[in-house]
Amino acid sequence: MTLLILGLILFLGTHAFTMARGPRERLIARLGEGPYKGGYSLLSLAGLVLVGAGYDAYRAGGYIPVWNPPFWFGHISLLLMLAAFILFVAAYVPGRIKATVKHPMLAGVKVWALAHLLANGDLGSMLLFGSFLAWAVAARINVKHRSIASQHLGPAVAAGGLRNDLMAVGIGTAAYLAFAVWLHPWLIGVNVLPGR
Repeated sequence: MTLLILGLILFLGTHAFTMARGPRERLIARLGEGPYKGGYSLLSLAGLVLVGAGYDAYRAGGYIPVWNPPFWFGHISLLLMLAAFILFVAAYVPGRIKATVKHPMLAGVKVWALAHLLANGDLGSMLLFGSFLAWAVAARINVKHRSIASQHLGPAVAAGGLRNDLMAVGIGTAAYLAFAVWLHPWLIGVNVLPGR
């Protein structure tokens, strides 16, 4: 569990630092934008690796149950994950979805985290997904209270039309199916589809 906690602190801490606009700007001025972005990327990657290794080590050591989700929460989780994948794609394919949601990447992280919290009642999962949910909520509140577009969320882009929304739904659905059927069992070691 220690590796998982360290990874979460490192990964989410680097992302939370971008919300502190004053210190962030001073650090960029001192280091330069290139070194700042390089360091940010390296710290984020190191944190992500620690999160993965820590969660894997936690699961290998045995789950620590906190509560038992009803079986049908798994079905709700699957539906929420479809929405999360569509939101992730909509962040890069500006259309009405992006214009309506405003920050689909953060919304996708919130939906992803909530879906996993519904389906998993163990301590490690609650720590992992609860931390991401808390960060995404805090980041969205932070963005909402800023008057300028946040650089780490990308520049404001004029909304595209229905074609872009259909692309986001199509690509998001295809990625969701690929992940649910093949990638989640292969990468995570957990079958998420009923009857598999």
